[in-house]
Amino acid sequence: MAEKKDELIKIIGAENVIDDPATLDGYSRDHSFTAPKKPLLVVKPGNADNVQGIVKWANQTRTPLVPVSSGEPHFRGDSVPASEGAVIVDLRGMNRIIMMDRRNRVAIVEPGVTYSQLQPELARQGMRLSMPLLPRTSKSVLASVLEREPITNPRYAWSLSEPLRCLETVMGSGDIFRTGELAGASISSSAREDAKLIPLEEVLEKRRKTQDTALYQYGPGQFNYHKLLGAAQGTMGIVTWASLRCEVLPKVQKFYLVPSERLDNLIGFAYKLLRIRFHDELLLLNGSNVASILGLKEKIAPWVLIFALAGRDLLPDEKVAFLENDIADIAGQFGLRLESAIPGARAEQVGQAVLNPAKEPHWKLRAQGSCQDIFFLTTLNRAPEFVTAMRSVAEACKYPVSDIGVYIQPTHLGTSCHVEFNLPYDPNDQAEVARMQGLFTRASEELSKQGAFFSRPYGMWADLAYSRNAEHASLSRKLKALFDPNNVLNPGKLCF
Repeated sequence: MAEKKDELIKIIGAENVIDDPATLDGYSRDHSFTAPKKPLLVVKPGNADNVQGIVKWANQTRTPLVPVSSGEPHFRGDSVPASEGAVIVDLRGMNRIIMMDRRNRVAIVEPGVTYSQLQPELARQGMRLSMPLLPRTSKSVLASVLEREPITNPRYAWSLSEPLRCLETVMGSGDIFRTGELAGASISSSAREDAKLIPLEEVLEKRRKTQDTALYQYGPGQFNYHKLLGAAQGTMGIVTWASLRCEVLPKVQKFYLVPSERLDNLIGFAYKLLRIRFHDELLLLNGSNVASILGLKEKIAPWVLIFALAGRDLLPDEKVAFLENDIADIAGQFGLRLESAIPGARAEQVGQAVLNPAKEPHWKLRAQGSCQDIFFLTTLNRAPEFVTAMRSVAEACKYPVSDIGVYIQPTHLGTSCHVEFNLPYDPNDQAEVARMQGLFTRASEELSKQGAFFSRPYGMWADLAYSRNAEHASLSRKLKALFDPNNVLNPGKLCF
């Protein structure tokens, strides 16, 4: 280990190479059921050149690298090493907001930038970024986007990778690669032997003069490399910056609650809203999750559809008013009513929670100390049957059905739907931990059999997802061999 440590010190400096046992232990486990494994070292690069130097060194020494860009708590197991002797590449020190452009509604950020850091800066420019539901304060924006966490505003979810646009990545081979609109103008020579990346700042300065954007995400050529990095758990490349499509910050925004005793009653109404796209944020929660998010003990309606109306530059108050009237009429057609408050919760209170990162301690950990999530993609009309299936498995495993949190998020303009079950438990009770492991495994398998698509295949979900499509798994391994020939980037994850 001493030799490897000395080599890394030459690349990034002694203060950025850590072998403290307590620090290493912190990276060895998380809230998932992934088997703990202590890394060899932790390195903290400060820029893309550092990252490239680390990856090239890893290829020479055949050392596994595990990229991490978010702070604790971690939930998925993707940042826990799967191989002995792994080095954690902690990217949190790379936290520059490189550029914000109000005219083109775009921002460029490094992997260490968090939502709690970015959103206030965007607000000063009259913008905001669509977020997933209550990200933790330490959550990396790029980690969230690359892992395709669904945003709460399906109106702007043009694809599952929204709001990702262009990016720069250090591939497993050690080469730096740029995608999308910022790839074409960033090479100093067309001759292959002389080709050299132009620094990003120079590229951006040239583009400012012509008011070009950084929003076109496809390419270079006909190859959409950014899709290979989505939900890849750091196995295909280490992203060093990315451009993100932002929204104009509303001048007026109003939230509404639509309670119901049955989930089925909200589905048709949600489909109608998704079709006409009058709303901004739109999501469905069960009463358990509403109470957990707001820190309440009072009884909440079994199901609540939450949506927001926004007015921006032109007649914002008038726009919200007429949209409210129209949607109230639509709700009446489904036997529902728009409410500004329900017993235990106010719409304004819920809206403030939805629009901001989660408070500490994280809402999923507040009830019992730990939480297991089961989430997948399906269509909105099938959500009720998956809820029924989850409750049936929970009862069979003697887990309290009333403790199950449910989060349903339409995405991709409503064409698909993220369904998530949150299962809190006490990590200090070994019997409860064993019961939760059994429930997690059994429920995952049962939901998969019924058609749940684990599009972000963490842990055991990788076997469930890839076993259904051997051809896709084979192609993924071929692509992995091209971009990471020595398998140094997070080996043991996905089908690698």
